[in-house]
Amino acid sequence: MTRCPECDSELDLDEDEVEEGEILTCAECESELEVTQIHPVHFVVLSDDDEDDEDDDDSDEEEDDDEEDEEDKDKDKDKDKDKEDEEME
Repeated sequence: MTRCPECDSELDLDEDEVEEGEILTCAECESELEVTQIHPVHFVVLSDDDEDDEDDDDSDEEEDDDEEDEEDKDKDKDKDKDKEDEEME
């Protein structure tokens, strides 16, 4: 019997009917499992949470870039203001 690598529950599948690269879902933990080997069957857990985290990380980086751009603009404005003040004196 084959077990889910995520929750260790028994997976009801016929080892002769799965193909390498096939995506299955565990009935217990709902993890997506990719068949990486047959005879014996081995899986890799495909987690949507990981993909979401990566997307979140990307958006965090974009936000950081935006914040840096804002800071640069503020610095430029301060420099311009200082120059204007000097010229007025």
